[in-house]
Amino acid sequence: MIVDVDGVKFHLHKFPLISKCGKIARIYEELKTKFCYGVRVELIPRNIVMVYCAADYLEMTEDYGEDNLLSKSDSFFHKDVLRKWKDCILALQSSEPFMARAEKCHIVSKCLNALSMMACTDPSLFGWPMMMYGSLQSPGGSILWNGINTGAKIRSSESDWWFEDISYLSVGLFERLIKTMEARGNRPENLVGAIMYYARKYLPGLGRWQSGQVVKTRTLASFSLTPVPVDQSVLLETIERLLPEKKGKSFCQFLLGLLRVALILDINQTCRESLERRIGMQLELATLDSLLIPTYSDSESLYNTDCVEQIIHHFVSSESGITSFSPLSLDLETSPSLGPLRIVGKLLDSYIAEIASDVNLKPGKIRSLAEALPESARPLHDGLYRAVDIYVKAHPWLSEKEKEELCNIIDYEKLSIDACAHASQNERLPLRVVLQVLFFEQIQLRAALAGCLNVLDTESAPAGTMIVPGDVAGQIVQRDGWVTVVRENQVLKVDMENLRSRVRELEEEFSTMKQEVRRVTKSHSSLNSSRLIARKIGCNLLPRLSNAQACSAESTGASPRVRIDQARTSIHSKHRKSFSFF
Repeated sequence: MIVDVDGVKFHLHKFPLISKCGKIARIYEELKTKFCYGVRVELIPRNIVMVYCAADYLEMTEDYGEDNLLSKSDSFFHKDVLRKWKDCILALQSSEPFMARAEKCHIVSKCLNALSMMACTDPSLFGWPMMMYGSLQSPGGSILWNGINTGAKIRSSESDWWFEDISYLSVGLFERLIKTMEARGNRPENLVGAIMYYARKYLPGLGRWQSGQVVKTRTLASFSLTPVPVDQSVLLETIERLLPEKKGKSFCQFLLGLLRVALILDINQTCRESLERRIGMQLELATLDSLLIPTYSDSESLYNTDCVEQIIHHFVSSESGITSFSPLSLDLETSPSLGPLRIVGKLLDSYIAEIASDVNLKPGKIRSLAEALPESARPLHDGLYRAVDIYVKAHPWLSEKEKEELCNIIDYEKLSIDACAHASQNERLPLRVVLQVLFFEQIQLRAALAGCLNVLDTESAPAGTMIVPGDVAGQIVQRDGWVTVVRENQVLKVDMENLRSRVRELEEEFSTMKQEVRRVTKSHSSLNSSRLIARKIGCNLLPRLSNAQACSAESTGASPRVRIDQARTSIHSKHRKSFSFF
């Protein structure tokens, strides 16, 4: 104890004063002052960093005493802590309050190197590493039965056994550990798996959009760790920096989930643009549900279409040099028959059709989304037509001009026959658009008939020599029952040709009969004119006839007209018969 008497300090022992002086005894009881003489300090993984840093600060080196505290702490740290996974994790977690002194003593860097090495090594070699086996595992890695070592080794095919343990580290230590593992050559799939595990644990909203990917919670049987408080914005920016330039289906869904959280947290623009660029580089692996990102701002639209449009622009401008993960760890599912551009084209058409029912969505946004991809992305425009039809149906107040401008994104030559048939009867479309569809439908039908006739001609040929001409014919032949329809159309075409030839024959026959009628009419008119001239000059060419003879002559004179009427009647009757058959 230090006793100050009139400015003079006396350093005295506690116990002689307490035994002789009641005043000092009462002060001691009130202050609860602690004195430590020769107390043995037990070194454990939880306090080794604190003791090590204190000994270094107090300079308790061998120069001031043999087997001093600093040498004891250093020996325990290297011989016990760095050789065991769980002890190394505990020591690293407990170093947070003394980070500056721990860095000076190289405690943190040594723990990080030891963990990165053990994560790449068989876990049974360094004892008690995997808490998922709990008390069933001995320090040597053997299975215990009633406390007896069976000698059987635990087989672990999982490479993610260490994800849960390192998730209890702070964001800064986690980032340093991942970078240390990357420098040591740990597999990128394992590193990304650990990053995704850490992110899902501390970003609760992220697991909502990761269908079928639930964070597995293990029972902490071998040791207990305390979760650290995390700033979600700082965590998300750190996660984005740690992610490699790789592609994979699960990885793409994870990136889209991160983007949603970034929009919710209103993260900085640099981080958001980086996520959009990463997603755009592997957009062909995305799904429709993951692209339906809601609007988290005050916008009237339901979905964040601006963000998706930026992703599409990154996809179009990105290079194909990005590598993929191993299929064994993070799945990479692509269609071998379709290129990435065609896949994204179908995905975008489905996306536009899904958001088209939003009443607050402007026609200009539909056009800008559709035109974000080049023409080669869509061999058929059926998806675009479906999206436009849904939009027009959900927005009946659009003017004819707005509908026509919206329909300009559709290439009618790239519509299938089914789509053309639907569009030609669609009352929601403008009349000008329907006429264009009908025009191209006729062109397609002609090309289809020509192509299918060639197909039918080659049916009797050997299988190896059959060639399907053109994309249109190939498209039509693939449809169920189309060949039967084409054959029926061929029969109808033959019948039409027969009818046309029959009509031509009837027209020729009618022309011949008409010429005959004109000749007969002309001869009759010349006979009447000669009689009229004879009356004018007062001559009677023929003697006066009796009543009977007159009646006979009258009947004889009317016979040409009767024949003419009969001929006309016959012609018209034949014409009616022939055209009734047509």
